[in-house]
Amino acid sequence: MATPDFNMDSHWLPFTPNRHFRKEPRIFVAADGMNFTTHDGRTVVDGISSLWCVGAGHRRSSINEAIKKQLDTLDYATAFQASNDQAFKAAEMIAAMAPGDLNKVLFCNSGSEAADTSLKVALAYHRARGEGHRNVFIGRERGYHGVGFGGMSVGGIPANRKVYGTALLPRVDHMRFIHDPANAYIHNREPESAEDMLLELEQRILPLHDPSNVAAIIVEPVAGSAGWYLPPKGYLKRLREICDKHGILLIFDEVITGFGRMGTNFGADFYGVVPDMLNFAKAVTNGVFPLGGVICRDKLYDAMMKTDAPEHVIEFFHGYTYSGHPVACAAAVATLNLYEKDGLFQRAGEMGKVLGDAFHGTFKGLPNVIGIRSLGLAAAVELAPIAGTPGKRAYDIFVDCFNKGALVRPAGDILVIAPPFIVEREHIDRLVNTLADSIKAHA
Repeated sequence: MATPDFNMDSHWLPFTPNRHFRKEPRIFVAADGMNFTTHDGRTVVDGISSLWCVGAGHRRSSINEAIKKQLDTLDYATAFQASNDQAFKAAEMIAAMAPGDLNKVLFCNSGSEAADTSLKVALAYHRARGEGHRNVFIGRERGYHGVGFGGMSVGGIPANRKVYGTALLPRVDHMRFIHDPANAYIHNREPESAEDMLLELEQRILPLHDPSNVAAIIVEPVAGSAGWYLPPKGYLKRLREICDKHGILLIFDEVITGFGRMGTNFGADFYGVVPDMLNFAKAVTNGVFPLGGVICRDKLYDAMMKTDAPEHVIEFFHGYTYSGHPVACAAAVATLNLYEKDGLFQRAGEMGKVLGDAFHGTFKGLPNVIGIRSLGLAAAVELAPIAGTPGKRAYDIFVDCFNKGALVRPAGDILVIAPPFIVEREHIDRLVNTLADSIKAHA
């Protein structure tokens, strides 16, 4: 592997084993459609939508032109005490796509900020209603809600929490994880479980804290970062019913499942459940410009507007310098128009079946394979870990696949493929076959 012709000393890579990376750098210098070009001139197929972001594929001219036009028109304007036209256009489009009365959009810059924003909205909403004592949050084991202190607190991935324990929010609990080992192999369907995954919530967690003290429950419709784990049939609908029963807000973290990954606008649409807040980021701009946000039901906004304070007083003390950034919002408008024009959400649903067929037809029975899960345009193959070195098998396979021209995603001892919605069968074949060959080589 060729050494880059630039200095790597100053860049500390996120969520990356930096010591190994310095020995075997993986650096992209260009992209187009489904493919990257590396610093040493090789082509790599983007099998993970560049971290679930690039739904429409790379270097789409309509998005890029919208960004260039916006830069030449209004590059930036303060988000406080003023706004910009693109923010209103993007918010209108996003709200129109959301289910039910999810009509109010609070912009931020990332999924992490969206998670923390939604938690703050929950506290402010209950306080505005005279129930400020509701300050307990409930997340789920192996859930991922970004890297802010709020998101890490409600998140349930141990490696994301263990170093920061003394600074996490104190009044947080976690529901049990959604995976039933009996559903090791799931193919384009919702799994069914003999166990009641929400029994502990009703019989232990809520009574322990008293439901009247709980502000919100936050979950990913599909546990994406943990390795594409699917909720049992009826799980999310029942969770909605439990929240309604006790006056608890339900937050869906749809940073991964939002904007087409499930073949629908949102995971909420796929599962037929309307949350009180829906967090988004990633694919909203095709990954080309940082943008995230929280879509809130009307009742949350209305409760905060019903105040006796004078009109010059801010109702919700929260926001970011780049909230509703005009260039980011222009990118979102262009991206959402492109998704609709090319029918990419429907295409994601159709190609998801092709991807699932390929996974189950190829990986079942291979060495060390202990699970396969597919639903929407994402699929995961789970491997037995190497004794004493969890995660090494999948990491070595990830590196091997990269060197052979296929970008896949390691998550512990799970490998995930979640390609852009423009993926063709030949791309799926290449990604799956490269991954299968590497699994066999690392048996």
